[in-house]
Amino acid sequence: MNGLIAVEKSLTRLADFLENKGYEVVDLDESSLDTVDAVVVSGADNNLMNFETALTDVPVIDAAGKSAADILAELQKL
Repeated sequence: MNGLIAVEKSLTRLADFLENKGYEVVDLDESSLDTVDAVVVSGADNNLMNFETALTDVPVIDAAGKSAADILAELQKL
């Protein structure tokens, strides 16, 4: 899947990496969750992640403890 990915602001290096791999990346704070194919959060705020999961049917990937390559692999499985 090379789709539209909403990424938390604090994950700028990951956003750049995903863009270089062909994904369209938008800021999580500025995007409509209805239009994205997946969401990537830092995992620093579990309540935020649970909130997003409750509001959207798109996959939410917790980036905590994962490399950019790990996250890319998860996105490719979607």
